[in-house]
Amino acid sequence: MTPSAVSGRKSARDLLLAAAARLFYAQGVGATGIDAITAEAGVAKKSLYNNFSSKSDLVRAYLDARHEEWLGLYRARVDTAPGPRERVLAIFDAYLDHAHFAYANGFRGCGLLNAAAELPAGSPGRLAVRRHKEEVEDLLAAHLAELLPGQEERRTRLASHLAFLLEGAMVRAGLEGGDTRLLEGRTIAAQLMDEL
Repeated sequence: MTPSAVSGRKSARDLLLAAAARLFYAQGVGATGIDAITAEAGVAKKSLYNNFSSKSDLVRAYLDARHEEWLGLYRARVDTAPGPRERVLAIFDAYLDHAHFAYANGFRGCGLLNAAAELPAGSPGRLAVRRHKEEVEDLLAAHLAELLPGQEERRTRLASHLAFLLEGAMVRAGLEGGDTRLLEGRTIAAQLMDEL
């Protein structure tokens, strides 16, 4: 156990990552400088380079943390879902939970997509975001397999459609600054499953 864990204080790394998360989400990755992150974290600039090799390394850690944060929201929802239909909807509910966080400058949509839009094609950060989105689609497909046993092609196609629906709803929700589009997307997903 680290000394900071024993004393209950957050490590400089944790403080930096939390500060970067707030600023990257509110202002964007490119618009957020190292000085702003260290000031927000309340640590010396040297602490950043003691914990991250570069700003790119910090961005990657931020993306990994956002992915884990979403997985936590999803797991909490899926653990209480009584059946496969509800497990599919748990994915939509996890995105709704994300939209309901208390963001300092308001809800701006998916932090992963926002960051990916600023990163160059082929960058490790964009690849990390792509893997996250593919994992979400795989989760949809796994839950749909329970609803459509032995119908792999249909399940794969529906998972793809639901993933497009979810991402489109999230983008529109972020642009509009609220959860209305996510709620509409969830309703459409439920209707599609009711028609199976």
